[in-house]
Amino acid sequence: MSKRYSGRLGLQQRVLPGYRVPFFDMLAAACAGGLSVFAGQPRGSEGIIPGKPRLANHAEATNIHILAGPFYLCAQRGLLNWLTSWGPNALVVEANPRYLSTGSAVRWMHDRGRKVIGWGLGAPSPRGSLQQLQESWRKRFLGQFDALIAYSQRGAHEYAEAGVPPERIFVATNAVAPRPRAAPPSRRSASQKPTILFVGRLQRRKRVDYLLRACADLPEPRPRLLIVGDGPKRAELESLAKQVFPSAEFAGPKHGEELKPYFQQADLFVLPGTGGLAVQEAMANALPVLVAKGDGTQDDLVRPENGWQVPPDDYAALVKTMRAALSDMPRLQKMGRESYRIVSEEINLERMVETFLAALESLH
Repeated sequence: MSKRYSGRLGLQQRVLPGYRVPFFDMLAAACAGGLSVFAGQPRGSEGIIPGKPRLANHAEATNIHILAGPFYLCAQRGLLNWLTSWGPNALVVEANPRYLSTGSAVRWMHDRGRKVIGWGLGAPSPRGSLQQLQESWRKRFLGQFDALIAYSQRGAHEYAEAGVPPERIFVATNAVAPRPRAAPPSRRSASQKPTILFVGRLQRRKRVDYLLRACADLPEPRPRLLIVGDGPKRAELESLAKQVFPSAEFAGPKHGEELKPYFQQADLFVLPGTGGLAVQEAMANALPVLVAKGDGTQDDLVRPENGWQVPPDDYAALVKTMRAALSDMPRLQKMGRESYRIVSEEINLERMVETFLAALESLH
């Protein structure tokens, strides 16, 4: 990577999950003055496994979690003390209005003539009776940032619709895997029984119950189903599997290199619920992907050439799409090769870092 940021960079996060560590370390390596990440601990119910960077500095925040669900707010104690001690030349913060400390950090930086970049999912247009008031507030919130980095093209479009100048908007498509170094793995012959893979946290919103029932509703020969992950719904899902699809295999939690054999055995990666950073990792292993539509981060990854998006909570659409996908194994293998190309050339950790560096360069 030829580009570098010459200054000292600060980056605020609510939490520092393990899957973000490779990105933060890669970004730190590209910052001549270093990178410090200010982040606190998640709530116990979230199931987020915190990570520890090797190259980036992690400054521990004290997260104060207020309320829950749609009313959730978070304040971070120690933010201004961290800014004073680290003294960043530029700051990247989560562009999330639920985080109550963001405004004071932006003011602290601007009072010293330093720039702030917001990093977020987007900002959908307000709806309802208070639409005009909410729209005015949305514009003020986004207007405090000197540049914005969106997770997806949809998020970038929402920022532009809110009045942010296009030259201040950058898209760093969400990635957890680096550009693949090895050639794509070769898949099994089309005559063998196909294998479906799920990787993720076993919680309700992932809809693994739908996946179990869908496999049972497919025609013979039914696929092999590998479920990799852990979570609060594991025992319930294992009990359901015994009733509807006893051959389902629960491998438990796997991370990093432990996942490789599972990706290599699979023919199709399926995520029937929301979220799922493992999608990009599956694509890096040359797998076609079938996912539920979500917040827009999947739109840039999953295209007709390499997979399918189905409406969330639409069981009939999931079964129909799985049936069509598994009916043509040579097509699946071709789509897997396109997944590999997308991650190799377009969407990977290196590209994310390059976008952050471009956004930082635009501040001058």
